Amino acid sequence: MIAVSGATGHLGRLVIENLVERGVAAGEIVALARSPRKAQDLAARGVQVRAADYSQPDTLVAALQGVEKLLLVSASEVGQRVAQHRNVVDAAREAGVQLLAYTSILKADTSGMQLAAEHKASEEIIRATGIPFVLLRNGWYLENYTGNLASTLEHGALLGSAHDGRVSAAARADYAAAAAEVLTGSGHENQTYELGGDAFTLPELAGIISRESGRPVEYRNLPEDAFAGVLVSVGLPEPFARVLADADRGIARGELFTDRDDLRRLIGRAPTTPREAVAAALRG
Repeated sequence: MIAVSGATGHLGRLVIENLVERGVAAGEIVALARSPRKAQDLAARGVQVRAADYSQPDTLVAALQGVEKLLLVSASEVGQRVAQHRNVVDAAREAGVQLLAYTSILKADTSGMQLAAEHKASEEIIRATGIPFVLLRNGWYLENYTGNLASTLEHGALLGSAHDGRVSAAARADYAAAAAEVLTGSGHENQTYELGGDAFTLPELAGIISRESGRPVEYRNLPEDAFAGVLVSVGLPEPFARVLADADRGIARGELFTDRDDLRRLIGRAPTTPREAVAAALRG
């Protein structure tokens, strides 16, 4: 059986859809969810839905019984991830999981970004178990930008602190397809994949948005503190806003850029381009 954690989240659901499309029987897929009621649609399709809370170790060993391969989708609670991931990894070892794939971040072992520190620590925990692993070091999501497209168009500005740094972003669906490949394919044991799509700068992205929408959009580079303040003003908690602003500083340093073609090779096609993502968001 193949288990996917965070199954009710955007990425987890897409991975499950990919597994089904690849011919994995629904009954051989385990959807791990903190709130199983949110996965009732998956259960109706025959997927096994099991309660699993990263912060409650007693839920995890039972949830992983009979599981051969596990995708650990990284937790979303910044500052708590290392402990939460350790709980899942310990449970996987106790349950006899034979392959553990983990969604990390580009250049986790060398990046100076705040987000990378917890991923690096989690990777080290996974390596120390002796369980065959796959590290899926995902780049930025294109949805990080297209999800705010309405606001960008309203103000005619894309804001950030990335200067002209290049970011290798891809769509969630691309990263989900890569995860499904390592869970169903062969030869991925103990591999580390640096995953990203076509690289672009934020000024280039602003130009793409302008051309696709027919409305003028410019990139405005802000000091890191000012950008964090903008994110707080639109409702993000200040600690998370500062993490995102720090990530833009990481983009400026090249820490979310990769020229490796790991993603293309895993999914067997070109990743979604920024233009395609923007066009789809405008249609949506």
